[in-house]
Amino acid sequence: MKVKTVLSYVISLILIPIVIALGAVIWGKQSYAAISAAVAVLACVPFFLSFENKKNTRRIVLLAVMVALSVAGRIIFAPIQFFKPVAAIVILAGMYFGSQFGFLTGALSAVVSDFYFGQGPWTPFQMFSWGIIGLVAGLLSNPLIKSKLLLILYGAISGVVFSLIMDIWTVLSLDGGEFNIDRFSAAVATSLPIIGIYVISNIIFLLLLSPLFGKKIERLKTKYGI
Repeated sequence: MKVKTVLSYVISLILIPIVIALGAVIWGKQSYAAISAAVAVLACVPFFLSFENKKNTRRIVLLAVMVALSVAGRIIFAPIQFFKPVAAIVILAGMYFGSQFGFLTGALSAVVSDFYFGQGPWTPFQMFSWGIIGLVAGLLSNPLIKSKLLLILYGAISGVVFSLIMDIWTVLSLDGGEFNIDRFSAAVATSLPIIGIYVISNIIFLLLLSPLFGKKIERLKTKYGI
């Protein structure tokens, strides 16, 4: 189990960022589809490594449900720019089902919903951003479940983290794959209102969804032994 756990974090925190960086810096914008597919495949590896035979189908169904809810939420709130429940649902997935489940929920939510919103070189960055939010939520599951204040704080931090990672993509896309710290600082300053919306939406959706999701998910985990 220790080897599987270490391997899952190596894939999520090292290999996937390397693949995304290579795609943005070396291979260029034209490679975004291959990079998105590679990230999706790599994100699946830790999830399937943690499988136990009797629980495979149940976990796949639950994953599909969480991704579907996330994608549906993003589409429903499409008219309200930047105000989406995706991060909140990904956080809840990580909290109640673990880091690998949270990362995969975030990554798949991005790539699947972008079939509606439009695939592009930004998609791998969205996959990693929401994925890492779900992964860390899994690592912090106990304090996040026990403390609503910490959950709100994590939701706010997640909004900032998502925006900062997407600003990295903005800079790389404008400078032909080169990272310019001055342009990054300008992008962050320009996106401050958007960061505020991310933070507020994450907090609102976590407060609305966590009581309902928490009870339902705990019942499912107990009933099916997941």
